[in-house]
Amino acid sequence: MKELRGISAAPGVAMGKAFLYTDDESPSIPRYGIRVGDIESEWARLTDAVRAAEEEVRELAERASLEMGVEHAKIFEAHLLMLGDPDLMEQIRDRLTAQKRNIEWVVWDLARDLYQKMSAAQDAYLRERAIDISDVSQRLLNRLLHVKKMSLAELPDDVVLVTHNLLPSDTLVMDKKRVKGIAMNMGGRTSHTAILARAFEIPAVLGLTEATREIASGDFVIVDGSSGIVLVNPEEAVVERYRGLTERMRADVSNLLSERDLPAVTTDGRRVALKANIEIPEEADHVLDHGAEGIGLYRSEFLFLSSGYKADEESQYEAYKRVIEALPGKPVTIRTLDVGGDKIIPELQEEEKNPLLGWRAIRFCLAHRELFKTQLRALIRASAAGDLRIMFPMISGIEEYEAALEVLEEAKAECRAKGHTCCDSLTVGLMVEIPSAAMTADILAARTAFFSIGTNDLVQYSLAADRGNERVAYLAQPFHPAVLRFIKTTIDAAHAAGIPAAMCGELAGDPMATAVLLGFGLDEFSMSAASIPLVKRIIRGSSAADCASLAEQALKLCSYRDVEALVRSWMDVRFPSLKSEL
Repeated sequence: MKELRGISAAPGVAMGKAFLYTDDESPSIPRYGIRVGDIESEWARLTDAVRAAEEEVRELAERASLEMGVEHAKIFEAHLLMLGDPDLMEQIRDRLTAQKRNIEWVVWDLARDLYQKMSAAQDAYLRERAIDISDVSQRLLNRLLHVKKMSLAELPDDVVLVTHNLLPSDTLVMDKKRVKGIAMNMGGRTSHTAILARAFEIPAVLGLTEATREIASGDFVIVDGSSGIVLVNPEEAVVERYRGLTERMRADVSNLLSERDLPAVTTDGRRVALKANIEIPEEADHVLDHGAEGIGLYRSEFLFLSSGYKADEESQYEAYKRVIEALPGKPVTIRTLDVGGDKIIPELQEEEKNPLLGWRAIRFCLAHRELFKTQLRALIRASAAGDLRIMFPMISGIEEYEAALEVLEEAKAECRAKGHTCCDSLTVGLMVEIPSAAMTADILAARTAFFSIGTNDLVQYSLAADRGNERVAYLAQPFHPAVLRFIKTTIDAAHAAGIPAAMCGELAGDPMATAVLLGFGLDEFSMSAASIPLVKRIIRGSSAADCASLAEQALKLCSYRDVEALVRSWMDVRFPSLKSEL
């Protein structure tokens, strides 16, 4: 048995056969000459491959549409159009006749040339098509070479996914019913793979470094997402122990869910709001099952990332309206497009030397004013369906916030001109996730309706530790005194201005942080829906006065280790029955 230790990213236990997902699985392409008389038989092979690929893509499009909505099926629809493109087929035919090479080589050679030309084009649409050329040609080559390359959307069996890294789009397209656990070389607790794993309730251990070298496809693997341990080919006694643990976890979850309709109120009467973070519209259908009182963060960028395309106004409007209608009478806070860093839209963004400090979030939107206004128009229109709130990300100071408000006013005027129902009293807030925003929270609070603290970025910017880099993940400590002081400063500034302070970063869903955040005066906690029941149990079992005392003590300590020890001791005394879940 091998034991690998990493970062606990999504709680729970998963057991099963490993599926090694790597980027180096492309088959070698044979190259040989053919006779003139062989041209038709080679062409027939291609025709068969195209038909098979079309059938495969149709199935993927149907599955994506059913499981994740029509927006996520668009990428497959584009591939179908390309497979049926007579101009592309004519180019292949011409090369086959001229080169007299086997059809695999002709397809590969043409695809390489087209990809290079398109990816270097000035036109964003052509650069977008380059990605499709690569994907479609690879699917054809796999058919021609009889290679069954497994994609994350086509898993035939339940697996534990073992990989070096996953893009957010990889995580969105994968078959969530088949992927029972994730073991990944890269990433930390607040990386986007971790966030999505928690959202889909898939146990995950990240930052393993050597997982893809130490684990082979077919190995029996246990992913203990609660403790950050991965066991490879364990003894039967170990497997039985984890089976028992899994059953106890299920019972604990069932017990916690029995309180889902109870309010999040402390023993001395302080009421707070518990809301859910979501990535895709379909998640909204299930958040009420965990006791969510609304959506505190809808990451709208995943409408773009799941397909790699710009989402148009109508598709965005329908997605936003769907979420609002899934939670009638409850508030839904939608964050405007937050791309950059590790979330890239290929057609709009290029590689940067330092992307986390670069052209991302509100900076990117203000530079792409029309794209930004398209989203804002969709949001304004959707607000007619219910209680929609808009939130701007990565605001560094008052100038950026006022610039964003200016674009919002332009979008409102355009909606009125088109006769759309507009909400002139739209609730608009901002995220505090940059130290400069926390330090000027008093200035920002005078102009906004609410704050939502984004601790994922606030931690990495405060401590200069890239949250996706496993080498420095140990530095990303949310209990660091600097981070705690930024949080307290922000909440105090909000209350002084008479506005609510929310938190939508991953710290909001960490049960070890609940009491401290209550003590700071946080009004609203927003987290992955699965985290709500345990956080609610802690709130309902705590006194606001005791929490205030704990928070005051925490602010006086000198290191995150001291804070962790203090909080652990406090929790052990008050919640001894929850030790196994914390």
